[in-house]
Parts: sequence; structure tokens; C-alpha cells
Amino acid sequence: MSVKEVLQSLVDDGMVDTERIGTSNYFWAFPSKASNQKKRRLKELQRQLAEGERKRQSLEQEIKTASVGREKSDEREELLKSLREKQGLKKRLADELSQYRDCDPAAITHMREQTRIAVDATNRWTDNVFSAKSWCKNKFGLEDSAIDKQFSIPEDFDYIN
Repeated sequence: MSVKEVLQSLVDDGMVDTERIGTSNYFWAFPSKASNQKKRRLKELQRQLAEGERKRQSLEQEIKTASVGREKSDEREELLKSLREKQGLKKRLADELSQYRDCDPAAITHMREQTRIAVDATNRWTDNVFSAKSWCKNKFGLEDSAIDKQFSIPEDFDYIN
């Protein structure tokens, strides 16, 4: 490696400082800079260690407070078993209820409302098609059958009642 490459790698590693002054590049390194960097890094790591220790202690305290009343006993085991059974029952009832959703009066009312909205929208678009056909007939003097054929409009195209 050339001196230039070695210096560049030292600059990249932060071990040597560089400055361009005029047409020259000056490189320097102070012994105290490296020790100061190590001291700063050590302080940062000590701070992180102390923070981690505080977190660990607070979590251990939370575990202790949460485990109060959760000591293993026959009564607790029976209650947990009962809870699991009731959760299973709730899931089975929810599955059964979902099977009957199609017969729900609120769902049927909602479906009827959505159907009415869809019919209104369809009739609105049908009206738009008839308006466009009328405009083409007046503007270009075409017959209805020619317009229907050109735009692939079926013969039974009409409003939905």
C-alpha cells in the first residue's frame, strides 16, 4: 500500500485528522484524542449499562407485583381450567353465530339498502347511456340500431324496476 492509501485508511478510521490548506493536505494525530474518544465511549457504555440495570430491576419488580395472587394452588388450577373451557365455549358459540348471520334481520335490512343503492346507480348509468345515445343521434344523425351495434349495446338494454 502506498503512503497515501495508508493515510486515507487512518483518516477513515478516525485515527488521523486531515485538512486541506491551499494545495497541500496536512495530516495530524494527537495522543490525547484517542484517549478522549475511549473515555467518551466508556462513559456511554457505562450509561447504557446503568440504564439496562435499571430496566432489569423495574421489570423484576413488575414480575413480583404481577405474581402476587398467582401462586400455584388447586383453586387457581380449577379456575384456569374453567377459564379455558369457557373460552372454548365462547369460540364455538361465535362460530355457530357466524353461521346464522345470513338470517340476521339487521344484515337483511343492510343488504336490502345496499341493493336499493345499487339499483339506483344502475338506473343512473342507464340514463347516462340513453343520454349519450340521444346526443349521438342528434349530432351525427345515426339510427338507434347503428349506435347500439357500434357500442355493443344489447337490444334488451333498459332500466331496472
